[in-house]
Amino acid sequence: MSQTSDSCLDKWMGREALAEAMIPVIGRLYRENNVVTSIHGRSLINKSTMNILKAHRFARRMSNHELLLEETAPLLNALSELELGAAAIDIARLTEKFRAEGNGASLDEYLRAELAEIVGKRGADDRTSTDVVLYGFGRIGRLLARILIEKAGGGHGLRLRAIVVRKGSDNDLVKRASLLRRDSVHGSFEGTIRVDEEANTITANGVQIQVIYSDNPATVDYTAYGIKDALVVDNTGRWRDADGLSQHLQSKGAARVLLTAPGKGELKNIVHGINHRDISDDDKIVTAASCTTNAITPVLKAINDKFGIIHGHVETVHSFTNDQNLIDNFHKGDRRGRSAALNMVITETGAAKAVAKALPQLQGKLTGNAIRVPTPDVSMAILNLNLEKGTTRDEVNDFLREMSLHSDLRKQIDYIDSPDVVSTDFVGSRRAGIVDGLATIANDKNLVLYVWYDNEFGYSCQVVRVMEEMAGVNPPSFPARDVVAPIAVLEAAGA
Repeated sequence: MSQTSDSCLDKWMGREALAEAMIPVIGRLYRENNVVTSIHGRSLINKSTMNILKAHRFARRMSNHELLLEETAPLLNALSELELGAAAIDIARLTEKFRAEGNGASLDEYLRAELAEIVGKRGADDRTSTDVVLYGFGRIGRLLARILIEKAGGGHGLRLRAIVVRKGSDNDLVKRASLLRRDSVHGSFEGTIRVDEEANTITANGVQIQVIYSDNPATVDYTAYGIKDALVVDNTGRWRDADGLSQHLQSKGAARVLLTAPGKGELKNIVHGINHRDISDDDKIVTAASCTTNAITPVLKAINDKFGIIHGHVETVHSFTNDQNLIDNFHKGDRRGRSAALNMVITETGAAKAVAKALPQLQGKLTGNAIRVPTPDVSMAILNLNLEKGTTRDEVNDFLREMSLHSDLRKQIDYIDSPDVVSTDFVGSRRAGIVDGLATIANDKNLVLYVWYDNEFGYSCQVVRVMEEMAGVNPPSFPARDVVAPIAVLEAAGA
């Protein structure tokens, strides 16, 4: 029997009340315990009632059933009573695991056993703080700032201390703050921003950021601002090799460098989730590869592990970037001088070759091209692959969906099968790439995959993950393992 309109509304209002009651609990866990809660990797920190409801509803696309607030609300309340130490807790996965493995235990009993290593530690955080300097404050620099401010928590982990820019005008500081506050693609900054022109600082949600003016990466004295052993993140792209980037290490207070672009020479190009464990303490300069390389490498690894890739072609349909001209004008690159706002522009991409730096088993197996299109953000990679093993569309989609849920690549790979999604629906995605299941084409050993990616924000999230790895500031994550490893994942892992 269908519900009456009154009963539907009553049910909705009840769910609203549960979501509203969750907000202060989520906040206390974050502020007092350094616990970051999420639903399938989507952070709940500082989210509205409606965003919490939407996150629960979205979970059905990940696990085929809606996540019930009647289950997650009591779980959150139980977590708040355990005096937890610092951690990242996915309440969707923890709820599923309790449902499957509770074996008659009470919720409190189960959580005490599952989270034993942090129970009773009340906010204890073994991580050391690492000072961060953003060298350059353009599209990626400002998004990194937003993410770092959001993750500031109790001051542990990565601490954004300064940005370094070339002074553009007398009111440069005000303009920099305004660009951080308002973004045409990603919307307004969630919080408050204050400018202190005398101290030359921007304070965003309590995070004080020193603005330093310099055009020489080798001559900045960071120690003069109380900054030491800093991780300098170069967002300018002006220097791409070890010699150029090593200039940063000549500045007082700088300890390590991360480039937010593909590196040249022997520098390690890191795609988090793939080869981040290759970073050693001896690596003073590391690169985070490109947005496209980050988007496609995790999916390619998953497919190669499961089916084997003989060869393939990557075609990137990429939003225009600041490197192109708004109107026709001289540009040293072929075709890039033509108006980015009016044309589709064929250009080269090094992403296909760059995959091999993170995933050597695909060396020489991929080709690639790119088409720049008149959209400001969100791109798509089309992977046309020839496989060693034959497969079907359903098998591939089921496998990639499971990888997005239960594998070590779940922070990188997302999956969606909605018939009406378009590029703007993926603005703000925190995953490296999102497989569009309805677009998958499989014909035995020939496979075509369509992978969306937010080439700005999704890439910035990957950069922050690399930063956390370099600084060694990742908190423990729960649940530590999944309910039952899916067959596809076990097979992919060689089990």
